[in-house]
Amino acid sequence: MDTQDKKHDEHFDVVVIGGGASGLFAAGRAAERGKKVLVLEKNRTLGEKLLLTGGGRCNITNATYDTREFLAHLGKGTEPLFSAFAQFDVAKTFAFFERRGLSLVVEARGRAFPASQNAGDVLKVIESYAREGGAIIRVKTKVTRILEKKGRVVGVETAKSVIGADAVIVATGGLSHPETGSTGDGFTFLRDLGHSVEDPAADLVPIEVHDAWVKALSGTSLSFMKMTVYANGKKAFAKKGKVLFTHFGLSGPLVLNAARAIGTLLAQGRVTIAIDAYPDTDIGALEKDIIRVFDQAKNKMIKNVADDIMPHGMAEVFPLLFPHIPLDKKVHSITKEERRLIVDTLKALPVSVVGLMGMDRAIVSDGGVPLDEIDTKYMRSRLYPNLYVTGDMIHVNRQSGGYSLQIAWTSGYVAGSAA
Repeated sequence: MDTQDKKHDEHFDVVVIGGGASGLFAAGRAAERGKKVLVLEKNRTLGEKLLLTGGGRCNITNATYDTREFLAHLGKGTEPLFSAFAQFDVAKTFAFFERRGLSLVVEARGRAFPASQNAGDVLKVIESYAREGGAIIRVKTKVTRILEKKGRVVGVETAKSVIGADAVIVATGGLSHPETGSTGDGFTFLRDLGHSVEDPAADLVPIEVHDAWVKALSGTSLSFMKMTVYANGKKAFAKKGKVLFTHFGLSGPLVLNAARAIGTLLAQGRVTIAIDAYPDTDIGALEKDIIRVFDQAKNKMIKNVADDIMPHGMAEVFPLLFPHIPLDKKVHSITKEERRLIVDTLKALPVSVVGLMGMDRAIVSDGGVPLDEIDTKYMRSRLYPNLYVTGDMIHVNRQSGGYSLQIAWTSGYVAGSAA
């Protein structure tokens, strides 16, 4: 007998595959509405990827309250999500968490975090939300496939049992951070059911570079810089924001949000970056500032004034950027040409891109079910009337800054309401 027709060991109103952000939220909402809910998580613990977000602080949403403006950050073709956000938007996310005792704080660029700065506190809230409604949560339970019969899903199969369901919610997450268990299982389930699934690619992902000066600054974060990207020597685009230097290259919001475009350019040829360390100061004004510093420290060695002419934390890479200027050279001996070289370099710090880092470094991945295959008023599959798709299973372009988690909350709530 095929497993599609096997007798079910158990039966639930709603089975949620995945115990992450959108899965627990969907489970909580469905249980809140009186449904008998089961959450199946293959890991030993819940929300492993959630605990990594925002560097462990959890960038819970973005305080962009206007839905049209919010969705604009997700790129073209996201209009169908209006119907989902009409039910659960950014304001409702703030209200949900604060009503449950988790205060939020808003930082630069609208990024919202728990006031505790602890992602674990976010996980506690949504796990409690699911459990307080009576949802049953099982960890270390891997789903092997979704069962269907006569155009409806009828349950799921695990390594140990067959579980019947009136509705199934797929919330397994994308492919980023595979060490957390995000290995694309949900994409396989949905393909097997006939959905077209856009192949995932690392989306918000750091950049690997050649330059020794970048790697020497590993751990240093500079809050406001301008990054100009060149493809085969021609300017492609420029953005401003925060840069984090790492042992392999560049990360931080500015870089992560440009990664997709840089990846596209890399497919066409060589990509270089010029980082302006003083984007609000024109080159003439910067040179005057440096002359002023030099005039006040004529008899000091250049190494002793490097911190005064470079962004804080960058002085240590002076010899890597300016190898032909000895560190013990007196300031009064710095030539006009050397001074101009310093100015020009600080306005266009050179970076040569090797490539994008892989899925193991990606904050989120794109890919998933196209929006035109989902009825977003319910987050319901257009192929099966009782199959729901949430979070990173949906194919939209995400930016860093809380946008991805807001999609998780919104889609989870809507699916849980409808299932």
